[in-house]
Amino acid sequence: MSSVMNRNEPKLKEVFADCFQIGAAVNPRTIQTQEELLAYHFNSITAENEMKFVSLQPEEGKFTFGDADAIVDFAKRYGMQVRGHTLVWHNQTTDWLFEDRAGGLVSKETLYARMKEHIHTVVGRYKEHIYAWDVVNEVIADEGQALLRESKWTEIAGIEFIAKAFELAHEADPNALLFYNDYNESNPLKREKIYRLVQLLVEQGAPIHGMGLQAHWNLYGPSLDDIRAAIEKYASLGLQLQLTELDVSMFAFDDKRADLKEAPAELIELQAQRYEQMFKLLKEYKDIIGAVTFWGAADDYTWLDNFPVHGRKNWPFLFDDRHQPKPAYYRVAEVAGSRTRTSGLMDS
Repeated sequence: MSSVMNRNEPKLKEVFADCFQIGAAVNPRTIQTQEELLAYHFNSITAENEMKFVSLQPEEGKFTFGDADAIVDFAKRYGMQVRGHTLVWHNQTTDWLFEDRAGGLVSKETLYARMKEHIHTVVGRYKEHIYAWDVVNEVIADEGQALLRESKWTEIAGIEFIAKAFELAHEADPNALLFYNDYNESNPLKREKIYRLVQLLVEQGAPIHGMGLQAHWNLYGPSLDDIRAAIEKYASLGLQLQLTELDVSMFAFDDKRADLKEAPAELIELQAQRYEQMFKLLKEYKDIIGAVTFWGAADDYTWLDNFPVHGRKNWPFLFDDRHQPKPAYYRVAEVAGSRTRTSGLMDS
């Protein structure tokens, strides 16, 4: 890689040192192609896919740690923290976990035994290096009155599998911070459902320490008022908050346009304004927000390319496809250096 000394802009991890950690999601490719940028600006990383169930245990008893180990080794090389993502999820989990030899669903007892083996093996392997885990990911139903989305987890074990996952993770590493993680977390309907679930876990005495706001946002939503309301609501449970998967899409989710080959200047400016507003808000809550993790680092790689519109490029980060600072970066860095009111929850 080229020397990190080639960069001279202020380091994000330093300008926000008094506020929160600054993280980025990585994969085996980007720890090479974005190595200089990552080492310079970030003090925390999260594996994008390499610590999910299907990546670590594609077959029963067959653990494949190579890519996850490489990411942890990268973090150790540069003195970074690591967030673990994710232990229990309805996606990217192999069918064998839920099935018996005849292809039917296993009993709850068998499911829990397999959960324990997986969580204890994975969390135990990284207990000296991973300070926090997204234990349970995205179990809340987006629409309607149902609290939980339907999945093989709920079909076999009902709601109680969620607390069980936290218990097993805590057994495996009593020192790790354990998070529930979800998207659309600032949508008022889903916010209330997430709050109900996490409140239930807290009341049951489950070892949950934090709420992860994925923060897959865009230029137009969610509103700052909805983001603030979500922060206030979750923080009222006495948990640490983290933004775990932050990006700011150039497009609203229902925008299907695919004609842009590069980001127009007007959208780049709107994105800069949006990031500035967001970080001003986040800085107000620096006492309860422990980390802000971007779901990537620069525009040359993002999961938003081709999603939800195939063939469309997106530009959601503070750094462009050549890893150079965008206007949004400079606005965010200015926010870090400005004074703000003392964080505190609203009276309501």
